[in-house]
Amino acid sequence: MRYAAIDIGSNAVRLLIADIIQNTGSVSFKKNTLIRVPLRLGDDAFIQQHISEKKTTELVKSMVAFRNLMDVYKVTDYLACATSAMREAKNGEDVVKLIKDEANIDIEIVHGSKEASIIYASHAEQNIDKSKNYLYIDVGGGSTELSLFSAGELIVSRSFNIGTIRILDNQDTEETWNEMKDFVRDNTRNFKQLSGIGTGGNINKLFRLSEEKEDMPLTFTKLRSLYTYLSSFSLKDRINVLGLNQDRADVIIPACEIYLTLMKNANIKNIYVPRVGMVDGIIQTLIEKNLQ
Repeated sequence: MRYAAIDIGSNAVRLLIADIIQNTGSVSFKKNTLIRVPLRLGDDAFIQQHISEKKTTELVKSMVAFRNLMDVYKVTDYLACATSAMREAKNGEDVVKLIKDEANIDIEIVHGSKEASIIYASHAEQNIDKSKNYLYIDVGGGSTELSLFSAGELIVSRSFNIGTIRILDNQDTEETWNEMKDFVRDNTRNFKQLSGIGTGGNINKLFRLSEEKEDMPLTFTKLRSLYTYLSSFSLKDRINVLGLNQDRADVIIPACEIYLTLMKNANIKNIYVPRVGMVDGIIQTLIEKNLQ
């Protein structure tokens, strides 16, 4: 069997095609193909509250390509989710209908709490000590999803309209920042030795830049040093000297700011980076729907 996950985010759209592996009593998946297209829908959605004709055309073309790839790879089931940008665009439902007509792909615009539940369905915490306490942090282009786990149980989960594209477009508010900080302080103050779990493209890239060993956490001190180092370069030099992709070189700075703010307010000294994200959670959601 082969499943596909489509994540229509504020910064990029992704297609993950995964091979499903069934062993006695367990089901897992192996990533086959991952495609990422940096469309930046958030630039339209957060400023104009509307996906422009140009971006709509690019999105439809991407979805037609994804449909063709899914057909060629003989995908047996798929799930397509649109998050923060499409939630806020007043023509989001119209774009979804157009994609259904042109690409024959059904897209669900998911609310923040469902987005959080899909992200932690990726089971990033599986290889981590279940007896400990973790704050699961996923930073996207338009929103940040937070989930607090204690002894393997979900305690509380919340989505905030703070994301990298939103910050770059000056569409984040001090009120939302304060709300997020208060939420973190109020819900984590009774948990001693809290660790972080970070997911999303930016924290994955930051972990690679840190040259930390696999399975080792990224420390608050190391992350702050990375932030200082990256901020010392101009955007142009982050691309040309450090070799960052153009669509990563700008968002990585506000992503650092979000992670550092959350770690500081939750008194987190270490964050684990399992290198999974929304698409992994979508595949896991399909496995749980069909096979478990």
